[in-house]
Amino acid sequence: MDIRIGTAGWSFPRALEAFPVAGTSLERYAAVFGCVEINSSFYRPHQRKTYERWAASTPKDFRLAVKAPRTITHERRLADTGDLMARFLDETDGLGDKRGPLLIQLPPSLKFDAGLAERFLVDWRLRTNAATVLEPRHVTWFTAEAEVLLSSFGVARVAADPAIVPEAAKPGGASSLVYRRWHGSPDIYESAYPPETLDRLAARLRSEADSAETWCVFDNTKLGAATTDALGLRDRLGTTRPKHTLL
Repeated sequence: MDIRIGTAGWSFPRALEAFPVAGTSLERYAAVFGCVEINSSFYRPHQRKTYERWAASTPKDFRLAVKAPRTITHERRLADTGDLMARFLDETDGLGDKRGPLLIQLPPSLKFDAGLAERFLVDWRLRTNAATVLEPRHVTWFTAEAEVLLSSFGVARVAADPAIVPEAAKPGGASSLVYRRWHGSPDIYESAYPPETLDRLAARLRSEADSAETWCVFDNTKLGAATTDALGLRDRLGTTRPKHTLL
């Protein structure tokens, strides 16, 4: 099974015994999980050498997904973003082979506009062939037209929880990658998931991993639930990392 489980960011409750005592926060995190989603890149740029340092401090099989800047998605709203794309892609190239999917999360108010979306994706794909996932948050994106467009550019649609419409809970777009983002429910960013929900999620991931690279990132980080949920899912899937994983 090609399943990666992690959290948004690498902060975790220090009292948890699952993590080694020594090392930086990222090194300790990467000894337990096989991936992380960098969210700080949404709020501010990081120098290429910062990404290089993060890559160098993690095991060979570790992967780092990176969230695209809000200047692209929320300020320019996908229009005329070439200069911002170039900077972001150059910076994240510092991760080398450890760069995982690039996450484009759209604002809830951004409706599907086929012309705008196509122009953006044409420019994106001219600049990078990196694995890319898109998380739309307006109901107009969950249509056959949007699905075909994303698939044609090899972009996967995030399967989100909670879902704004039933279709949003399912993976979409390019079928070679499944990327689930679980934000916490009923209280977004706060609530932990009950055991029976994690049981069902584990079964779903097993079935998806037969045909696609599969990621599950917990974003319910506000009260630390993301870490315990990710550990619980990891244990259910038997994807515990070996101790003393080498860089």
